Amino acid sequence: MKQHTLGATGRAWLKGFHIAFSATWVGAMTCLLLLHLFSRPASGAEAHAIQAALRHLDDWVIIPSAMGSLLTGLLISWLTPWGFFKWPWVTLKWLGTFAVIFSGSFLVGPRLNGMEALAAAEPLGVLQSAAFRGDHQVISLVVGPQVLLLLFMVFISVLKPWKRKTRVKESRHEREATALK
Repeated sequence: MKQHTLGATGRAWLKGFHIAFSATWVGAMTCLLLLHLFSRPASGAEAHAIQAALRHLDDWVIIPSAMGSLLTGLLISWLTPWGFFKWPWVTLKWLGTFAVIFSGSFLVGPRLNGMEALAAAEPLGVLQSAAFRGDHQVISLVVGPQVLLLLFMVFISVLKPWKRKTRVKESRHEREATALK
């Protein structure tokens, strides 16, 4: 099977887009976490405005940047020698990416949408609503670890820890013989 590769310029562009999408994702998730945790609405109207802002941040910044990061990561793994599973830190980044995307899709997103809908439908009683408070608590518990996992993935991208996965360790003499050919 033919190996797909990019030249140095193509790899640099792809890496630049990957970094931009990833930085946007981390920054937007951090903003969502801070606004969610530290906003103290005094009324249902304020709660609705905050929830609308959080939902828009999720829909228009977090989801597109996560998808951009995922797509550029796929292309980097496919079109460069990094591969998908050759290096343990790359494998860990894949697992972390899917964990954050799935937890966001199934735990955070629906609750953000539900909280905004509750705030719009019940502006006078939303702050006392058990459903609203329950959703708030779930988001509080999920988004913090998501942000920490994203930051961890940034650092392992820079540090590139752990050795490459190999089936058979090649001896120094075998490497020298291969290099002479």
